[in-house]
Amino acid sequence: MWVAKRRSHPHLRIAMTETAAAPVTAQALSFRELLAYTDEETRRWEAWFRHAGPAALRVSLGDAKWNTVGGLIYHIFMVERRYAERLLGEPVTPYADRAPAELDEIFAVYPEGRSRLERYLAQARPEEWGEVITFETVSAGTLSASKRKIVAHALVHGIRHWAQIATALRQAGHGEQWMHDLLASPALA
Repeated sequence: MWVAKRRSHPHLRIAMTETAAAPVTAQALSFRELLAYTDEETRRWEAWFRHAGPAALRVSLGDAKWNTVGGLIYHIFMVERRYAERLLGEPVTPYADRAPAELDEIFAVYPEGRSRLERYLAQARPEEWGEVITFETVSAGTLSASKRKIVAHALVHGIRHWAQIATALRQAGHGEQWMHDLLASPALA
């Protein structure tokens, strides 16, 4: 582990203590801010796909399990929904045998999971964040994680896959996108 002396970084305006990754200030990025950012990106993607047409959903991702852009989008939404259901103690929705192919069907999955995740965040008590739950995943078998880690995973998982989608679409000739970086997002100041 890299250890730094207590110092302020003039460009980042945060104080660092024991490790380079531990800000001292209470101005940490919140799950609500990440929800706002990912929601904004998802809504922009939906509008983009409506303009680009159905062929963009069929762009190949090679021989991956979710081998089309549309299939990977479905996966993003289902993972968020399934983790939100676990957090709420609800029955976990099974994956469909195959991902929906139509834009409306794929994007209909999004609000179902997102509303559950928002509901969980609204009702979660501080002492609950460290609770560990054990669950079965589709691809990684049985896992255990704290509720805090599950929320973080659900959000970062989507961000990671949207970056894969953006790259695949650019490589397939769909370069007319917007700047996806958090720095360009009005979701947080």
